[in-house]
Amino acid sequence: MSLDGYVTGPDDRLGAGLGEGGEKLHEWVFGGPWTYESPRGSPAAVDQDYLDDVFASAGAWIVGRTMHDVVDGWGDDPGFGVPVFVVTHRPRDTVVKGDTIFEFVTDGIDDALARARAAAVGKNVIVMGGADLLRQYLAAGVVDEFTLTIAPVLLGAGKRLFDGISRTDIRFERTAVVESPFATHLRFRMLYGE
Repeated sequence: MSLDGYVTGPDDRLGAGLGEGGEKLHEWVFGGPWTYESPRGSPAAVDQDYLDDVFASAGAWIVGRTMHDVVDGWGDDPGFGVPVFVVTHRPRDTVVKGDTIFEFVTDGIDDALARARAAAVGKNVIVMGGADLLRQYLAAGVVDEFTLTIAPVLLGAGKRLFDGISRTDIRFERTAVVESPFATHLRFRMLYGE
């Protein structure tokens, strides 16, 4: 998320999943400035350790259909290595890309979570986003841990992560801060109704 609260720049779309100027949000992933057209670099060691930890802990992922589509399913070999459940209103057959199986779930967030938990076999289920999907899971009170990565940039417009959340009984208890040259990863334990 940018310092001004955006998780994409304006006009996110196929070929520009982070919107106009949104690439700045993921400089931590690529070790500096990048564009969709240019070669990508490598993350700083602290960010690589963070990414390795997240991927190693994951038994399944949940993403929204818009996120899946704007990044074109993360290419031919997305590298998740575990099932990815795509929450959608538009049915689609299961897709296999490399070591990743994408299963499209049309029965809502509860069904997607149940399927992901079964597939994760005791490991973490990671809800990656987009913003609308994250808000739905936060509002449902089923998020146990939350990591917010803040990029030190301003986007001025785009999609905001917390727009539309009316639930005010959510507390974020900070459990860790991971600092890197391009971002700060804030980890929280979630508390509801307190």
